[in-house]
Amino acid sequence: MSSRWKNDRPMSRTAFAERFPDDAACAGHLFEKRWPNGFICPKCQGAKAWALDSKPFTFECAGCGRQTSVTAGTIFHRSHVSLLTWFQAIYAIASHSNGISALQLQTQLGLGSYKTAWLMLQKLRRAMVDPDRSFLEDIVEVDESDIPYRTKADPVAGGQGRSAIGKLHIIGAIELSPEGQPRRIRLALLENFSATSIGAFVAAVVTPGATVLSDGFSGYKSLKGYNHQPKVVGKMAAHIVMPWIHRVFANFKRWALGTYHGVRKPHLHRYLDEFVFRWNRRRHMKSSFDTLLDISAHLPHAAYRDFVNQIA
Repeated sequence: MSSRWKNDRPMSRTAFAERFPDDAACAGHLFEKRWPNGFICPKCQGAKAWALDSKPFTFECAGCGRQTSVTAGTIFHRSHVSLLTWFQAIYAIASHSNGISALQLQTQLGLGSYKTAWLMLQKLRRAMVDPDRSFLEDIVEVDESDIPYRTKADPVAGGQGRSAIGKLHIIGAIELSPEGQPRRIRLALLENFSATSIGAFVAAVVTPGATVLSDGFSGYKSLKGYNHQPKVVGKMAAHIVMPWIHRVFANFKRWALGTYHGVRKPHLHRYLDEFVFRWNRRRHMKSSFDTLLDISAHLPHAAYRDFVNQIA
């Protein structure tokens, strides 16, 4: 086994337990994530404060008197679950290369209900998307795919071609090095196959001026600001001329089926986000814990109803 692989492995369970033995250790680490140069009051920007004995992990600003918890302004805010349990959940998610279901998380952490485990997973999947992530560069393969999803009203055979009957449409992009080797990916739901929908996805994930490889579908013809190079598929199998993005689609479908036994329509975008997070860090699992924790420390609170209503 190479030294590089050893360095990229996540920390052991023993090392995690030694690093984070209790809530106080977790709060101290979260404090450093939020205020690496020392406490800053969110109200007056004052830098002087003292810890309150009456409220765990809460600081009172010497300037304006505002009290700020270390969890305020994070995904952990207003949670009835302990910080240690949250850290254990992040560790479990980051150290499992294929992911973990809500039922498995409930069992591993001894949570009181499935609903609690489900909500924790939803919050952490939301934290798998870095708001400041960079665009894909150099050469980018872009294509669409679909996932079977047949309702009771749909025909058993489903719709043919790009029909929306019995399926959910997704679109994906994979960044290639100048030598043609795969790097980062992006996946998203695709409302329809219009040039507007496809163009919006490309504009949201690919840096202007990059080379975009497509299968020649008409929806890509209106791309502006890119070096668009269509590869007309014709009778040839699409995965022959667009090998990497089709490998991504195939891996996502196997992963969704194997880990979650299929995906649910209302939360498909969360599964896509999780797969992107795992793919992009497949060779850097050691950093997954810190990355997920860092994003979690800077995302605002979202409640159970926000996820159910699809507004988080």
